[in-house]
This record gives sequence, structure tokens and C-alpha cells, in this order.
Amino acid sequence: MSTVQIKASDVAALRARTGAGMGDCKKALEEAGGDIEKAVDYLRTKGMAKADKRADRVASEGQIITWVSADQTLGVMIELNSETDFVSRNDEFVALATNVAHHIAEDTSLDGVVNVTADHDLLNKKWAHDKSQTLGEVVKAAAARTGENVTLRRVARYATTGAVGFYRHHNGKVAVLVDVTGATGAAAIALANTVAEHVAAGVPTVAIAVRKEDVAADLVAREKAIFVEQAKASGKPDAIIEKMVTGRVDKYYSEVTLLEQPWVRDDSKTISQLVKETAGADIRRFARFQMSEG
Repeated sequence: MSTVQIKASDVAALRARTGAGMGDCKKALEEAGGDIEKAVDYLRTKGMAKADKRADRVASEGQIITWVSADQTLGVMIELNSETDFVSRNDEFVALATNVAHHIAEDTSLDGVVNVTADHDLLNKKWAHDKSQTLGEVVKAAAARTGENVTLRRVARYATTGAVGFYRHHNGKVAVLVDVTGATGAAAIALANTVAEHVAAGVPTVAIAVRKEDVAADLVAREKAIFVEQAKASGKPDAIIEKMVTGRVDKYYSEVTLLEQPWVRDDSKTISQLVKETAGADIRRFARFQMSEG
């Protein structure tokens, strides 16, 4: 047996990764001469490792959690996935998702939306609630406890001089953050929350950008190519086809651009008109998470 001194942090890391008991993890590291990868193989050979085997299973359920500061100048949204709805509704899983949101809130290096890959640097950051662990280790430990593949899919963190509004469906499957600038206080908060509710509803369709110029050029090109082929099939002259395509592209912009959409609560006014009712206000950005979309 190896005489290498085993660090408590390595034992904790191995336990988070495999779900094996502390004693078993210490013994595995001793047998492996302190090499964590070899220790994982040892535990797998002994049938003690739980979490690593689950990484290839689809995690399509989970919780989307939102959190905002008391003055709503900071907002956070996270999507933590599990394999089954049974696990996602478990109190311990919901508590973990909530703690992850609080962890992200404390990470001042983050601003915007982050899609979290398996090797993302975000997972290597120290867990805000226990500096002896990383965020990745905490997620791995949850996988071991539940017996399911648990993954942190994406996070959003908005800090603003205005207000961050939020909306979350009661089932935790859809949530939205909206960053309103140019206004502050109760009026800005009310507007941000109202727009967040609209974005969550996805009516008449889910918005993909705040304003026309923010819509990705490749998306517009793809839609335009489809419109051109459809117009050509009509057999009309080129001049008419050009007008038809222009009209269809304008309609596309109005459908997917947030400011041009009719407000879900009163379709006689657009979101742009709604925003103008709050002096100086503007919508800077928004994020909408729907469980396992894409």
C-alpha cells in the first residue's frame, strides 16, 4: 500500500465525483498512490462509484431558479437539470438549485448568459457556501446522491443601474430576466417585471432580440431565403417578388423583436409603447430559459 499522505480535500473531491463513502474514498486514494483518476477506477472496479457512470444519460428535467436583490439591481437565473421530474421536485434538489443561484449572484466576474459545458471554468470556481469544494464537485455530489445525471446547463447574471425584472412559471420550467435602464425605483421595477411576464408567455412568438438591429444576421438571411423561394413559386414578376419578400422580412422582424411585439396583456399597444409610459426607460437585454430547449 502507498505511503503517500492523502489530503482531506482530495478525499472530498473524490467523494463528490463518485458518491462513495469517505472511508472508501480515502482507501481508494491510498491504493492509487494519491492519483484521483486511478482512485476513480478503483472505486468503479469495487462497484462503489455512482456518479461517473451517469454522465451520458440525458438530463432533461430539473429546475430553473430566479433570484433578485432587494432593490432589484441584480438578478440571477440558473437551469439545473436532472433526469426525472421526481428528482427535480425533491426538496433537496430545489434547495441545491436555489443555492447555485445564490452562488452565481456572488460571482461578480459574471455578466450576461453563460452556457455551461462539462469543462467550463465556472465549474472550477470555489463553492460560495463552502470554499473547500468547487461548484463542479457540488453538482457531482448531487448526481451521486440522486443516482441521476445532474448538470448545470446555463446561468444568467444581470447587474444594472436601472432594474432587473423577473418572472418564473410556477412549475419552474420557464423563467425570464429583463434588464431595464434609464429609469430607477418602483416604476422601473414594475416595468421590468411586466416585460419579463410578456417574454415568458412567448406571445405571439418567443422574442429573440430586443430590437430589429439585434436580430442575428444569419437568422434573417435564412428566413429571407425561404421567403424568396416561396415568392418565386407564385410566378409573379421580380419587382413584385421583391416587395413580397420585403414585406415578409418586415413581418418577421415584428414577430421576433421584443419592442415591436403586441403586449400580451393589451394587444392594442406594443412593448415599445408600454416602455415609453415609464419616463426615460429602455430595455437593455433579456434572457429566457425554457427547460431543456435546444
